[in-house]
Amino acid sequence: MRVLLVGGGGREHALAWKLAQSPRLGRLYAAPGNPGIAAVADCLDLRADALTELADFAERAGIDLVVIGPEGPLALGLADLVAARGIPVFGPTAKAAALESSKVFAKTLFARHGIPTARFGAFEDAEGARAFARRLGGRVVVKADGLAAGKGAIVCDDLAGAERAVGDLLERRLLGDAGARVVVEERLEGEEVSVFALTDGERVCLLAAAQDHKAVFDGDRGPNTGGMGAYSPAPIVDTRLATRIVDTILGPTLRAMAEEGRPYRGVLYAGLMLTEAGPQVIEYNVRFGDPECQVLMPRLDEDLLPLVQAVAEGHALPASVAWRPDAAVCVVLASGGYPGPYATGLPIDGLDAAATGPAVTVFHAGTAVRDGRLVTAGGRVVGVTAIGPDLPAVVAAAYEAAGRIRFDGMHYRRDIAARALRRLGPARAESP
Repeated sequence: MRVLLVGGGGREHALAWKLAQSPRLGRLYAAPGNPGIAAVADCLDLRADALTELADFAERAGIDLVVIGPEGPLALGLADLVAARGIPVFGPTAKAAALESSKVFAKTLFARHGIPTARFGAFEDAEGARAFARRLGGRVVVKADGLAAGKGAIVCDDLAGAERAVGDLLERRLLGDAGARVVVEERLEGEEVSVFALTDGERVCLLAAAQDHKAVFDGDRGPNTGGMGAYSPAPIVDTRLATRIVDTILGPTLRAMAEEGRPYRGVLYAGLMLTEAGPQVIEYNVRFGDPECQVLMPRLDEDLLPLVQAVAEGHALPASVAWRPDAAVCVVLASGGYPGPYATGLPIDGLDAAATGPAVTVFHAGTAVRDGRLVTAGGRVVGVTAIGPDLPAVVAAAYEAAGRIRFDGMHYRRDIAARALRRLGPARAESP
């Protein structure tokens, strides 16, 4: 098969790495790709949002399957355009991608169909948003309606913080048009988990769960980022809870989307809060998570290509897929200043030394080659992923490898997977 993978971040490197292992793969292209992806694919000088050019290339090159990684091209309608050319595509239509591209749409869908989620209000005016935040006591989350690269949710501890967040989005427009509408919702209490499923619009093939670390600093402090690390499996999601999530959240969501003329086909990523009242939806994403994908792909114990092909072509999905029993941990190395302004073009050293042995893989997220030198090109630069049967050893391996990489301003969290380590007991829960 000839496959075109759209995107150029850490998620897409993990997908390319896994797709390249398939005996069914003939040739893999990536647009635009990155220096890590270039090791396993032919990278094209095409942006992920160059919709017509991407569809033209897929048609001209005889591509058998297009796999769309990021949410941006999906929201713009790349899947629609590719499908109109008669080419199978893995990823939802623009109308279905509204589950992620519009927080207002998603929350009102939940309300109409009884899908468990936090109390909320949707606003375009700052005074209305502030008044609702006061009604909820100030301990709220203020979310930009549109796509904001994982930085559109502001978690507020008090009313002053909520009023400031509303002002930042609706008055000062710090996120531009993405924040022209906001959702203000009650702040749920509990443990957060990321749950993934493949779906043809009706059936659900549940994938492994993971847990992400959104805040930039240890102990979940500081502003939210696109994700500073992840681990899988998530021990808190047992078989009983997984069944409940499918029955009360994923299944009802797919039925709701179909009823509203937006049938959903692709990977569905539910960010959930496990509250005392049961799992509730924080948000949906319409693609694999980043950095969750970097821990899911190493654990997937079967060929990814026929799975995404089955979704794209409408073939029967398996009831389940096989996973390695091992634990996987990803530590994201970020540019100085991220998630705020940061410099790029800084030389990166130590990647070869970090990726020693089969247990560690370094996934490129924001890198480039300039004058023959690997340099930084994004906020999240690389994700160092380790896998193995013993979680404390895996965490130690990931951090040992991360310590071999150097670029000016580099920072990363030191407590990735700490929650899972604590579940093992105090004797085995030492942080790196």
